[in-house]
Amino acid sequence: KPCNDSDSEDALDAFMAGIEKQVETQKNREGPKIVREDYESEDQHEELYKFLQQKKVEEVSMLKDMEAEIEYDSDDNPIVVTREILPLPPLDHESISYMDFNKNFYCEHETIKALSNEEVKQFRSKMSMRVSGLDPPRPVCSFAHFGFDDRLMRQIIKMGFTEPTAIQAQAIPAALSGRDVIGIAKTGSGKTCSFLWPMLVHINDQPELPMEEGPIGLICAPTRELAQQIFVEAKRFSSCYGFRVVAVYGGDSKYEQTKSLKDGAEIVVATPGRLIDHAKTLKQNFSFFRVTFLVLDEADRMFDLGFEPQVKSIVQNTRPDRQTMLFSATFKGKVEKLARECLTDPVRIVIGDVGEANEDVTQHVHIFQEPALKWTWLTENIVSFLSEGSVLIFVNKKVHCEELTNNLKSSGYEVCCLHGDMDQVNRNLVLNEFKKNKIPLLVATDVAARGLDIPLIKIVVNYDVARDIDTHTHRIGRTGRAGSKGTAHTLLTPKDEVFAGHLVRNLEGANQIVPTELLELAKKNPRFLKSRSHGKNKSGVGRFGARSHLGIGMKDTDQVVLKKQKKKKADFVSFGTSRSQVMAQFKSTFVSGSHLTNIDTEVISRCEEKERQRKAKKEEENGKVKGERQLDSAYKRRRFH
Repeated sequence: KPCNDSDSEDALDAFMAGIEKQVETQKNREGPKIVREDYESEDQHEELYKFLQQKKVEEVSMLKDMEAEIEYDSDDNPIVVTREILPLPPLDHESISYMDFNKNFYCEHETIKALSNEEVKQFRSKMSMRVSGLDPPRPVCSFAHFGFDDRLMRQIIKMGFTEPTAIQAQAIPAALSGRDVIGIAKTGSGKTCSFLWPMLVHINDQPELPMEEGPIGLICAPTRELAQQIFVEAKRFSSCYGFRVVAVYGGDSKYEQTKSLKDGAEIVVATPGRLIDHAKTLKQNFSFFRVTFLVLDEADRMFDLGFEPQVKSIVQNTRPDRQTMLFSATFKGKVEKLARECLTDPVRIVIGDVGEANEDVTQHVHIFQEPALKWTWLTENIVSFLSEGSVLIFVNKKVHCEELTNNLKSSGYEVCCLHGDMDQVNRNLVLNEFKKNKIPLLVATDVAARGLDIPLIKIVVNYDVARDIDTHTHRIGRTGRAGSKGTAHTLLTPKDEVFAGHLVRNLEGANQIVPTELLELAKKNPRFLKSRSHGKNKSGVGRFGARSHLGIGMKDTDQVVLKKQKKKKADFVSFGTSRSQVMAQFKSTFVSGSHLTNIDTEVISRCEEKERQRKAKKEEENGKVKGERQLDSAYKRRRFH
């Protein structure tokens, strides 16, 4: 049909009206429009303030979740954790039926069996090794004597090991025999492998670990850095068996740790606080039921940091017939007593002296009259130090750490710092860059004094002296590891006279040269001076007098007779008291040696007469002193009344 313009306009209006009706119907279905009145009414400043407040709340909750195991005071010294970590409740082991397991895998090699007791004694003496305990196994001198399987031996050779260190030669046979071990050795002596390799052999003999069960091997360490270091080594060696290793410590994602523990792990490396948190949270998915190999590394540090109740609760929650090993570079008497409560009939192995410094580290001591001169010395020598390798500088306080780092940066050096105020992410970043030698210079507090194993470190500088000699030993132990050589420089001022005395003994114990200036500074401390002069005769003839002049007519053949007599207790007592007793000893010696002639009896009688006079004079003086005391007490009584 033909249509005009008016008809077309009517059709268009009708069409548009239909669309509007559809839009309104759709609006009615959706309901009223929601308006963000709070957002519309806020300005930009209020919006930013609310965002920051919300972010602060999230960070606080995240920090609570990432609870650190160790806190540090203003001087960056480790202190007891601020958040109280309640120990695990005691476990009744009698009500639990444990699965039997084997912990004796050691078969003594024929070469070691053929050694005589004298040869074993000479070998231990050569390695400065002292071993105590019930029937300890003999030490070995080659990896072939351990009896490891091919997989582990290939991994050991791949890592560049050629022969066992002193602590490994004795501790590994004891561990493979199923014995509990207390190992004390210098830093960098291979203590980590001493418990890792026997642990792998121990786990390999156990039934396969199902999901949500485990671990079999548990390693406790006091700090995050040390736990990370052990985790890396454990992962490296356990790869040949396909064992799963999990690190559990504060400052890392608790969710990821929980997920890994639920999946199951044969080895867990943990700090005590975070381990207890997981044990309480994952009661159904994590337990110590399968733990048969327990290691407490740097056990003295855990006790010193106040983790004694927590560590004891962890030990108590593991099965009583487990195998336990304790290792450290220093081991105080009180801590050793507490540690022995956790062990059963242990073998105690000491390499060198307890707490002695590493002989592979050459120590240099520099004394400055003013603290400001330390900076001058450092700037003069830092270039030559960096030419040898990486340099680690220790200070005592966080403020000094930041200040020294900024001064070095302003002087044009690539340097980073490490202290207790840094979060775990930044710590890991700094350590990784330092390990890869991207940054060759690190300024750190005692956070880096333990467990840091970086072969590139060739120079350690104690810019500030350590708070005690044990910390000093751990500081300089960051270099000279695994048999390599290193150098340590310690900077002192006249006010460090007390520490100078400890440093003198430390140098003497490590067969190092003691500088004259250091000895003079140490002698300013009365206690050190008294300890040095103790037991010395003013005449300079020694403790027992003129031992080389035993009598007239003395012959070389008579030395044997005198040595036998000196071994008797009465002879030692007579030698060590008064002059009369010494003369009586000489007299009895002369009488017993009837073949001796031409004895000067006049000399003996004169000595006895002098001794009688000395005794009479001493009794007279004692009488005077006694009378003066009586008069003084009577005078005091009169005054009192």
